[in-house]
Amino acid sequence: MAKRIGIIGGSGLYSIPGIMVKGVEMVETPFGEPSSPVVLGELHGVETAFMARHGEGHRFTPSEVPYAANIYALKSLGVETLVSFSAVGSLREEIAPRHFVVPDQLFDRTLGSRRNTFFGRGAVAHASFGDPFCPALRGVLTRAAQSAGAVVHSGGTLVVMEGPAFSTRAESNFYRSMGASVIGMTALPEAKLAREAGICYATIAMSTDYDCWREAGEDVTGAMVFRVMQDNAAMALDVLGKALALLGSPGSLPKCSCREPLGVVTGHDKRDGELMNSLEVVLRR
Repeated sequence: MAKRIGIIGGSGLYSIPGIMVKGVEMVETPFGEPSSPVVLGELHGVETAFMARHGEGHRFTPSEVPYAANIYALKSLGVETLVSFSAVGSLREEIAPRHFVVPDQLFDRTLGSRRNTFFGRGAVAHASFGDPFCPALRGVLTRAAQSAGAVVHSGGTLVVMEGPAFSTRAESNFYRSMGASVIGMTALPEAKLAREAGICYATIAMSTDYDCWREAGEDVTGAMVFRVMQDNAAMALDVLGKALALLGSPGSLPKCSCREPLGVVTGHDKRDGELMNSLEVVLRR
């Protein structure tokens, strides 16, 4: 099976202009239907698999996105490296709208309604998640953003909230007090599922606003966010091109621990056979 670079487009990034399309796959998964068909193509000599996180026409709220189906579909198509784009609000003065952040940490503020593991119901496994983003891939994305001329901040904590409403002022100031950098709605459980599937995963978080903590500015609104999204999407495509060029070079990703085998701790005689068959794609390394 061909090794492909997976790309998940977030709000404002629903397609990749210029990609040489080789096929479109709607993958059936044991975890339901993915957000969108997967567009298989080639860009800068690299085999790619692109998916729109919120679906064609932006149909899914952050809580409705079928994250498990999306990651399963990409893994089944040979994706071992996954670049995620997402719109975020800034929690720091120095991270202005239109700046990019390549975070190294996550803080989960979702409410538990999203499926955040492939396991359970007859098979238990535990994935290491101390460093939720692949450090090697983070380095590539940071260099790509710098090369594209973006203002990029390497490192920082991305808070993931439930949504779809934006933060209250009290929440925003609380996240600032704990030192978080940006806030979004979709990196979890996406990152957890990618780790379970042995996929190197990192996010380019694109700042659209100052959330609502900044008293000198206006409260965040959908109209404000979508205006900045258009600018961010144009820069994101340039960054993606630079990243793919880097990823196409031999040895571009130093060895990391993202693809270490994941052990199922449930005893063989207690495992659900049907579930284990469905997890074959996830456990493949």
